[in-house]
Amino acid sequence: MMKLSAILAMCLLAISADAGQTPRAGATERFEVTSIKAVRPTLLKTLDALKKKDIAGAKSAFGEYDSAWNGIEVYINTRSRPMYDELEHNLQAKITEGLNAPTPDLPALTTLAESMLVKFDEAIRMVEQATPLNSLFDDVARLRIVRASLREVTPALKAGSIDKARKSFSTFDDKWDSIEDLIKARSREAYDAIEKGMIEIERALMPAMPNVDQVSALVSAVMDKYNAIVAEITREARSRS
Repeated sequence: MMKLSAILAMCLLAISADAGQTPRAGATERFEVTSIKAVRPTLLKTLDALKKKDIAGAKSAFGEYDSAWNGIEVYINTRSRPMYDELEHNLQAKITEGLNAPTPDLPALTTLAESMLVKFDEAIRMVEQATPLNSLFDDVARLRIVRASLREVTPALKAGSIDKARKSFSTFDDKWDSIEDLIKARSREAYDAIEKGMIEIERALMPAMPNVDQVSALVSAVMDKYNAIVAEITREARSRS
């Protein structure tokens, strides 16, 4: 009969070996991984629209990708500059240019979108297998993910898409509660200014035809305060990496 001490030793050895393994299926994924994976469906949506020869749908889906990517790109940029450059400065730039061409080349765009999906999946695997970054990067990502909706307001207004501008601001407003404490902890002055600015933006968007210049100025003022906090935390995160 095996002695208790031997059994305990074997159990400890098994636990030690398991600790170095990739998290098992069903294990809770960290915020970095889930956030990056959440962007992937926008690429699938873009590819699907291209295969259906739906240029308008592809433009809309790729716009969603661009907005979502802005939230999480800090992770990729930090982990692998070549991966970041390939995704943003090569593939994304080419697809954006192709979609905006007078006569989009659908076969070429479809091939580019397929290549981008493959590269994005490589990025996901890279992050899954990597050691976690310091927690400040998660704070940066959370702030950027929430900010993405606010970034959509002015372009939508200038394009005449008033409903989209209102929807984007409403999304930002809804998500603000999830990160407002991060802002407040860094600067009460910035927090108060953003809260005041949000009220002013909401009011300025109420008319049937909002004043584009007025709303743009209000959004820019809020963005300046918000971006200052994002930049501060980003610098601190990078200094610890």
